[in-house]
Amino acid sequence: MGVAFSQLFPPQANLTEHSLPSQNGKVFIVTGGYSGVGYQLASLLFQAGGKVYIAGRSEAKAHESIEKIVSLSSNTPFAGRLDYLALELDDLSTIKPSVEAFKRKESKVDILFNNAGVSLPPPGSASKQGYELQLATNCLGPFLFTQLLLPLLEVAAKTSPPGSVRVVWTTSQTAEMTAPKGGMSLSDLTAPPPNQTKNYVNSKTGNWFMAGKLADQVRSHGILSVVQNPGNLKTNLLRHAPKLMVIAAYPLLHNARQGAYTELWAGLSPELNLETNGAYVIPWGRPHPSPRRDIILALKSKQQGGTGLADEFWEWCGQQTAAYL
Repeated sequence: MGVAFSQLFPPQANLTEHSLPSQNGKVFIVTGGYSGVGYQLASLLFQAGGKVYIAGRSEAKAHESIEKIVSLSSNTPFAGRLDYLALELDDLSTIKPSVEAFKRKESKVDILFNNAGVSLPPPGSASKQGYELQLATNCLGPFLFTQLLLPLLEVAAKTSPPGSVRVVWTTSQTAEMTAPKGGMSLSDLTAPPPNQTKNYVNSKTGNWFMAGKLADQVRSHGILSVVQNPGNLKTNLLRHAPKLMVIAAYPLLHNARQGAYTELWAGLSPELNLETNGAYVIPWGRPHPSPRRDIILALKSKQQGGTGLADEFWEWCGQQTAAYL
């Protein structure tokens, strides 16, 4: 209960714009970077000298955000560069063309922030390929996007300190607190329940699983994969939530900039290393001291004494996206 409470009212962030070192020469991708936490994160990275790609479906919103960030950073001496990358996570057929467009501009990625997500859309909402929308946008799209970008992450890792090239996934405290024993029921993937909150929790548990399984995949390349709960925040992620729920939760919500500090720490803190690959980061930037034991067991293979559930979820994601590689 203490850890849950401390995520609602976290201690002060220790990696902010005031302590962030220069990011000159680094290339970042922030999905969903034109609003909420993603916008704040893109702003922090740009002001520190990084080259930041804001990935999303709306070019108009992206360029509006880029103009705003640049105008608010006019007195920043070490500002980097901002660019737009077209990306529709709910349409698997568009993701490879997005990566190919990125590769025509860049030869590496230093840090990929899988920040974008959708929460509680209208019941029955589905992706272009017919998957439940939250599962598609929060899991299948980022899974495919990440796999296609791995060669560019590996290029960056060859000339970077071990563990400094990273993939940062986004989960939610809701998943940690309400996911069923073991994490999820795999039958929900092919027969989604009518309860959209349950589907959201499944997708956020899936992000936790993905961080752990990708850590296994990329560890030998010196790449770090971590998951983070950015915090309870005032963002448009709540736009589909019932109004009474938003009103009740409002006193517990923090500004989006605070959530960006969580992601910033997950992406750049030297306190994380290859020994902590797969770590769970909590607000506003610190390792989770005691993640749920049943989900830790789900992250382990049966050969390691776990349940192997994350392996099964990872394999399912691979099967669903194989035709789009």
